[in-house]
Amino acid sequence: MKRIKIAHVFDRATELVGQEVCVKGWVRTHRGNKYVQFVALNDGSTIRNLQIVFDMNNFTDEQLKPLTTGSAMAVTGMLVESQGKGQTIEIQARELEVYGTADPETYPLQKKGHSLEFLREIAHLRPRTNTFSAVLRVRSTLAYAIHRYFQERGFYYLNTPLITASDCEGAGAMFQVTTLNLNDMPRTEEGAVDYSCDFFGKPTALTVSGQLEGELGATALGAIYTFGPTFRAENSNTPRHLAEFWMIEPEVAFIDIDENMDLAEDFLKYCIRYALDNCRDDIDFLAEHYDKELVNRLESVINTDFVRLSYTEAIDILLASGHKFEFPVSWGVDLQSEHERFLVERHFKRPVILTGYPKEIKAFYMKQNEDGKTVRAMDVLFPAIGEIIGGSEREENYDKLMTRIEEMNIPMKDMWWYLDTRRFGTVPHSGFGLGFERLVLFVTGMTNIRDVIPFPRTPKSAEF
Repeated sequence: MKRIKIAHVFDRATELVGQEVCVKGWVRTHRGNKYVQFVALNDGSTIRNLQIVFDMNNFTDEQLKPLTTGSAMAVTGMLVESQGKGQTIEIQARELEVYGTADPETYPLQKKGHSLEFLREIAHLRPRTNTFSAVLRVRSTLAYAIHRYFQERGFYYLNTPLITASDCEGAGAMFQVTTLNLNDMPRTEEGAVDYSCDFFGKPTALTVSGQLEGELGATALGAIYTFGPTFRAENSNTPRHLAEFWMIEPEVAFIDIDENMDLAEDFLKYCIRYALDNCRDDIDFLAEHYDKELVNRLESVINTDFVRLSYTEAIDILLASGHKFEFPVSWGVDLQSEHERFLVERHFKRPVILTGYPKEIKAFYMKQNEDGKTVRAMDVLFPAIGEIIGGSEREENYDKLMTRIEEMNIPMKDMWWYLDTRRFGTVPHSGFGLGFERLVLFVTGMTNIRDVIPFPRTPKSAEF
């Protein structure tokens, strides 16, 4: 008999009750007595377990002995309405096949609760837990929502390179890519590494952003988005940082900073609503076990207009608050998470979009305002997260861009292709970047970014 997923059994319960079905999955629990035994089965398609009832007149203890927590099985039987508490339907087993056993002495995921710290040590098995199966289903649904949002609005999906010679952010925190023998590096006459002998003939690294290439796509196709892995070699061992993470970066020709803010707000609301509509069981589970306010917070973001104010206004609010911050506030400082969350959670009590940042703390490509001090940057700030999106209107004027590049001493010898967009048919254009894991963190209510990606990459840790 053809297998049916457990999620579909629940979805089609009214239709399937009274019919024979075949399900396959992993045992979560096994209990019972000499007359009847019960197995809670889960196949990863839903947070809900399906109860399997074994009438011991039809099965032997020896047959059911392998059904320990973590073992894999297939069962065929009649789907019936359940008379017991805790479930509405169950399968009365007729046939059983055991695929793989799990020794209860060595299988690390037993019925008792496990800390998130312990589960990070066994990231290859943690997707089998309720928590991480829920997180990963939400993550998958959000990824689909992102593609759906942009595709329905005429954006083109652009694949930007993972190996690059350009540092988009100018921070230098990049992972170098090389085929040179590290134990015997070729040298120039001056003693420097001779990269002409390397695979690409020049220094290359893993990308920190696809934005610069995304701008090329936007000035040809009109509206593009990227969605792929990015890498930052920052030695930041915090609950908010990963060395490898995924970024969504839309870039649009002929829009300004205000339209860019409109796009960011609409995009975030769409994704959160899509997750609520399509992952409600998982979100309710995570809310119950990790964050009682999760659903209310998600709904409030969807149903309220984001506040828009300038960086200067935000500084004035923070200074006037009288709040004692760990990091002192003054005009010109880069806002910390505590400042961002104060604005969102305590002052406005809703998401905030900040604009008009000092040019000295922002990237070279951001369009300068007429005051000569600020740029048309925007950061979207969320409750519990702080900054979730960063973006800007881009500087489309060649001379102004070159002046800023020279002021910041950015090496542009390999960036002629980027400057060509300002030399040939330049246009106003804008875009933003969303760290995917930040979005998943917000929607799931988890508090550590290592718990919303299957295999986190952090300083001194590249397991699995």
